[in-house]
Amino acid sequence: MSDHPAVSGLAVQPNQLAAGRRRAVRPASVLRADTCRALVPSWAAIPLAVVGGLVLDASFPSLGWWPLAFVAVALGLVAHVGRSLLGSFAVGAAFGAAFFYPHVSWAAAFLGDHPWSWVPWIALASAQTVMMAALSPLITLAYRWLPRWRGSLVTRLVLLPALVAGVWMSRELMLGSWPYGGFPWGRLGMSQSESLIAPVASWVGVTGLGFLMVALCATTVEATRYAWRSPSRWAAFAPGAVLMILLVITPQFTTTPAGSIRVGAVQGNGPAAYADQHAPGAVLASQLVASAPLESNQVDLVLWPEGGVDSDPNVDPQTAQTLSEAASRYDAPILMNAASAQRDAVYNTSFLWTQDGPTASHSKRNPVPFGEYVPHRSFYSTIAPSLIELLEREYTAGIDSPVIPVADASVGLAICFDVAFDEVIWEGAHDGAQVYMFQTNNADFRSTDENLQQLAFARMRAIETGRSVINLSTTGTSQVFAPDGTTLDSLPVDEPGLMIAEVELRDGITAAVALAPSIKGSIVAGTLLALALLAGSTLRSAGVGAGRSAPSLRRGRR
Repeated sequence: MSDHPAVSGLAVQPNQLAAGRRRAVRPASVLRADTCRALVPSWAAIPLAVVGGLVLDASFPSLGWWPLAFVAVALGLVAHVGRSLLGSFAVGAAFGAAFFYPHVSWAAAFLGDHPWSWVPWIALASAQTVMMAALSPLITLAYRWLPRWRGSLVTRLVLLPALVAGVWMSRELMLGSWPYGGFPWGRLGMSQSESLIAPVASWVGVTGLGFLMVALCATTVEATRYAWRSPSRWAAFAPGAVLMILLVITPQFTTTPAGSIRVGAVQGNGPAAYADQHAPGAVLASQLVASAPLESNQVDLVLWPEGGVDSDPNVDPQTAQTLSEAASRYDAPILMNAASAQRDAVYNTSFLWTQDGPTASHSKRNPVPFGEYVPHRSFYSTIAPSLIELLEREYTAGIDSPVIPVADASVGLAICFDVAFDEVIWEGAHDGAQVYMFQTNNADFRSTDENLQQLAFARMRAIETGRSVINLSTTGTSQVFAPDGTTLDSLPVDEPGLMIAEVELRDGITAAVALAPSIKGSIVAGTLLALALLAGSTLRSAGVGAGRSAPSLRRGRR
């Protein structure tokens, strides 16, 4: 027995204290290993990604269950963590296919009952899926490289979610800008047009909102991983909780009231689809019939949808006379749209038509490839000649300002899918637009979700810019939105109708309009720079590790 029992007791206590410290403070190497470890086995990653893509589609109209967007992103991230690059490509392909094929299934309606009608849908969804898959390994590399650089808890809960969000949004921006100008449909932020956090878009734009959504999901995933084994680590959820609270309580950026304009918006429901067979002038006739009540209702402007006039008033004197007489009967100019030849090109053009003829115009900025023109027509004709022959349109992109003067107001325009392109909307605000009027033709996509998806764009543009918006379709759904996105009036789908609305005008630029271009650029540039630096750090570490191991190998041989 020891003469010094106290010393004997102390001999045990340091080991106990050291074990306690090891339990209380996890070394950086352990955090690194945890962060890089796969969260689900390989066999489960693909099904999980498929579920994520389907859930993301459900967050958009027609279901429109916007909270599911957060679930979808979280599932997508969990499936990417710890994968190989090939595995990450497969996960991205599974997520993209499960989202895009149902989300743009309406594209199959473009050619009507033609045997090739499925081709536009499959081509569009496949192109988006392949690009998403090709860029998805960057998410896995972010999870792999950043913890190797710094294994701290701050890195895990703050820096890593920011980098992952940057990669996610850079991928989204690439899909929306390339090839042939891109197709910015299915953007994450647009799923939130009716959500509690939609006002955030008035500060940071749709891309900025999407970035914050992914960051919230990523930090929540990391906090859950860290706190999984010990409830005492609940504080790891603090960054995500703070971000979530900020998203919910952020008010809309305010703009300044500047009067109002009285608008008669007419949904003629004519045979305006590309594949519709109809007599010449039938679409114009349907607009005139639905507009008849305006002869006894005073308005400042009559608004007709895209394709509301099915002949070119610039070259058809009878159409021009009909429009001038109609404007005289309504005692108001008509903001109408038609395919119009100008010099040696054809444009999708909106005219402000008075009883004395047109006084202003704007042509669509982003004609839809393979819908309104065929890029590299001769090349694609060799691949699918019978299909390309069906696509007779060959619209040219416009270059004029998307703002026209109407009485004492400035009206911002975006024709059909132009509503999805940020630059057209922002240019309109900078050029003084006090209200937006979006003309569209959804007749090509009757009985699909396309019109409701586009309506969500219109609502979000109202919130983002702090402007009233009238979204008018040939066949519906048409709605009038207040500057905060509230629906003021609407017309049901596939019915002729008329909305007479006193629409508020607003002045001033929201933070989103002022800052969003820089935000988009910063996200992409910052993400690419961070990945490049991390790649360099990883290569240097690998070189140092190899240099250190060489002597020991030589000693072993001796």
